[in-house]
Amino acid sequence: MVTVVKHRKVNIVVLEQGEEIGGHCREGDIAILTDDAGWWIKFVGADGHVDCYGDPYPSYNEALWSAKAAAEFGT
Repeated sequence: MVTVVKHRKVNIVVLEQGEEIGGHCREGDIAILTDDAGWWIKFVGADGHVDCYGDPYPSYNEALWSAKAAAEFGT
């Protein structure tokens, strides 16, 4: 189930494993998703282009904090 956290007019979309970014996010959103490596932050741009930080975060809270910080400065 997708959870949306609104921060500074930016949607931070938390996805469950197996949920696709394209099905739940639009341009300007920040997606948080998890896999065996950790918690990933992904930025959704124009035409569905996705950019990502290079390394995952070890916890959801760290990923959320980072996504909120990115929202503060604009994606």
